[in-house]
Parts: sequence; structure tokens; C-alpha cells
Amino acid sequence: MNLTFGSGTATPAAADLVKDSDTKRFMQDVIEASRKVPVIVDFWAPWCGPCKQLGPAIEKVVRQANGKVKLVKVNVDENQQLAAQMRVQSIPAVFAFVNGQPVDGFMGAIPESQIKQFVDRLGGQGSMAEEIGAALDAARQALAEKDYPTAAQIFVQIIQADREHAGALAGLARCQIETGDLDNAKATLALVPPGKTNDPEVLGAKAALELALNPVDLSEAARLQAAVTRDPDDFQARLDLAVVLNGAGQKSEALDNLLYIVRKKRDWNEEAARKQMVKFFEAWGPKDELTLQGRRRLSSVLFS
Repeated sequence: MNLTFGSGTATPAAADLVKDSDTKRFMQDVIEASRKVPVIVDFWAPWCGPCKQLGPAIEKVVRQANGKVKLVKVNVDENQQLAAQMRVQSIPAVFAFVNGQPVDGFMGAIPESQIKQFVDRLGGQGSMAEEIGAALDAARQALAEKDYPTAAQIFVQIIQADREHAGALAGLARCQIETGDLDNAKATLALVPPGKTNDPEVLGAKAALELALNPVDLSEAARLQAAVTRDPDDFQARLDLAVVLNGAGQKSEALDNLLYIVRKKRDWNEEAARKQMVKFFEAWGPKDELTLQGRRRLSSVLFS
């Protein structure tokens, strides 16, 4: 698959370049609006020092872009559910949306010069952001279908257009992990710039690499299964068995064992079972079917 990232123009009306939004208006202000012009979302809070540094700088750069991008600001204190859905782990957290999908972002305060580069990549090069977004969708689809050569090729082309694209770097690393090229996966993740190391896709790729670098002893499965059969509440054996099963590709069975522990005694060993599930979710990826299923099942247990 060959992609050509070209140039074009996308200049909406200058009004409403910077606005505040919330959970109720997010779909209209960000998702729908990004189908017409790239939208940058700044998650911030009044008590956050770095937010006070980043906020005025990013507003200035967005206004200087003359309508090629828009900025939406979201107060995390007033929109905690939305922040959780976007997996905001620290603030300021900035996401760029194109055609209803997040295509880029960074965490923490960065210099104005880097903000300008970020905005220029997004909106200053016309349709490039849209083309990168479409390419990213294609690469992720190929990765989901385990067509690793095609996915890797597209991720590389995106990186050639934007060397700091966290999603593409994470995606390429996942391709390398799946094909056993762990050294290059580690090298790829090392290319992620400091401001994007907390990107959810990067964290997921790092978790997957950690699991790959620490292979489990599959011969232990029978012994651990026997221990669990003798004593269903041997939580340590269940946790160890879940790790072994996941390493063997039996993700559903691994999930079942961890959920058993959470249901029986959620605070066992400082919530070790829940924490292990979160590691699995990060390694499997946010769109993996079992990640989505597992998060729903975990929530039903925790909040029942």
C-alpha cells in the first residue's frame, strides 16, 4: 500500500477558534466539528501549574493558524467521566481529532515552538492530517487482521510524514513484537518523544513488549491448574495461572481467573488481580474485543 501525503487547504470561519466544552457537548464540539476542520482538545484543571503555562501558549498558536485548526478546552475536574474515557492519566493532556478520530497528541507543557510544530502538522499542511488519519485507520485494521507486513509498511509511511506520531510508533512496535523482533520494537518505542510517553497506545505497546520480554514457563500451567482445583481460593496460584494462560494465548481463561479473585476478595494483595488485568488490557490494546469485554465485566464487579 503506497500513500502520498499531499497538501491542500482547510480554512473554516475564524469564529469560535477557542472554546470551552464538557461531556454533553463533546460530540458536537469535537467529534462532529473535526469532520470539517482538525480539533485540538486540551484537558486541564485550574490547580494545574503546567496547564497555566500551556493554555495561553496553545491558544496563541491556534489563533495564529488563522482557522486551520480549532481548540476545545475541557476542565477535568468538571468532566471526570470524559477524562477517564480518554484515558487521561496526567494533565495537561492534548489530543488532536480529525474526522472524528484522535490522530495525535502529547502530555505535559511543551515550548511554544513545539506547539507550533504540532499545530502546523495538524492543520498547516492542508489535508495531511486527514490523510494520516485515514492511513492510521488502515494500518490499525491490518494489525487487527494480523497482516503485520502491511500494517508495518503503513505505520512506517506515517512516521516518515510525522516522525513524532505516537500512534504510528506504537503500532509499528506492536507489529515488531508480534513478529518477534523485540530489539527493534524497543528501539521504535525509544523514538517516542518525552511529551508522548504517556499516550495510551504507547503505554499499551510498552506493556506488550514487557510481556514478550518476560516469557512465561508454559510447563507450569498443569501444576498451577492442579493447585487451583485443590483450592479454588488459592489466589496466588490463580494469579500465576492467569499470567501463564495469557502467555499461551488463552486470554479469555486468564481473564476468568483474575475476575474470580476480584469477585472473591478484590483487595487481596493490594488489588493485585485488578492491577494484572489492567496490564493485560494495556498489552492487548484498547480496541481488543477481550479488553472491551474485560473492562465491562470488571466494572460490573467493582460497582455491583
